Amino acid sequence: MDFELTDEQKMLSETVTRFVAETYDFSKREHALRSADGWSREAWAALAEMGLLGLPFAEEDGGFGGSGVEMMLIMEALGRGLMVEPYFATVVLAGGVLRHGASAAQRAAIVPGLIAGERILALAHDEAGQARHTLAARTSARPSGDGWIIDGAKIAVIHGRSADTLIVSATTGEGLGLFLVDAKADGVAIEAARGYDGVPVASVRLNGVAVGADALVGGAGGGAAILERSFDEARAALAAEAVGAMAETLDVTVDYLKTRQQFGVAIGSFQALQHRAVDMLMQVELSRSMAVLAALSLDGDEDQRRRNIAAAKAQIGKSGRMVGQDAVQMHGAIGITAEYKVGHAFKRLTAIDALLGDRDHHLTRLVELGGVYPAE
Repeated sequence: MDFELTDEQKMLSETVTRFVAETYDFSKREHALRSADGWSREAWAALAEMGLLGLPFAEEDGGFGGSGVEMMLIMEALGRGLMVEPYFATVVLAGGVLRHGASAAQRAAIVPGLIAGERILALAHDEAGQARHTLAARTSARPSGDGWIIDGAKIAVIHGRSADTLIVSATTGEGLGLFLVDAKADGVAIEAARGYDGVPVASVRLNGVAVGADALVGGAGGGAAILERSFDEARAALAAEAVGAMAETLDVTVDYLKTRQQFGVAIGSFQALQHRAVDMLMQVELSRSMAVLAALSLDGDEDQRRRNIAAAKAQIGKSGRMVGQDAVQMHGAIGITAEYKVGHAFKRLTAIDALLGDRDHHLTRLVELGGVYPAE
């Protein structure tokens, strides 16, 4: 595999990294978390103006046809800033369903507004009492006239309260289906909450929600295959975001070691702490390599993609925990305060590990699939 970035990719990385560094410092994140939405509409508009919301979508849909590598570069930069805007929920998760399952007419009706920053989407799939990481659903969709009636309940819908359109998974007579649902439709009730990392989530109840035939994405039984592909892309994006959060955590920790004084000297002069900082650096670079592997594997065959992304997600879970724990310990009590960036980063890394399968889940999945894909 070729790990060298093109000139255009380097420029993209530099541009987004600079944007985050100059416009989205930790105080901006804190302000966004305290807002009614739990994220910044101003920052979201800026991402749209830069064209980042359209990057993964095909040119015929108004996007730029970006690859997994470009998405990796964006997510790493957003991870450095711990941005809480709905990029992952709208562009990666729900956007993945649109890219891999929606018809041309459905994409034409939704994607332009998404790219312009005018429409927020959220994927509503997880349910209480369901087996973890399943592609099944208890929510049901039954035919009614020329449309469908949906009943059920969803939990942990990322940015669900802000969504204009929900993509809801539901069991049909032919298997799992995915449906476009207006978040303000009759019978839809949304209860807002916050994840432990501060990201807005929601519980969604659907009571006799009527949708038209044109709301079905990818056929009445095609939802599982669409979700499986979309989830792998989302896992690769999460791996890149985690690399950004870990790299920022390491930088903040090293700066602290250089400035914190004890016994009249900077604590960074203590050899034991130097060794721990080096261990953190090794985990960051190992995670970056696995994130690159995951991004490049998105263009490979299905077996290659599934194995390598499972390996990347497992490694990210291990490295994120180690980097977060060591950073907090080297900072002392300040590391876990709500006013300090390191604690927020550790919470986000913990949430990333849990999202779409934690380390244990993906290690088991990797063994079942036969290990990491062999090098050519």
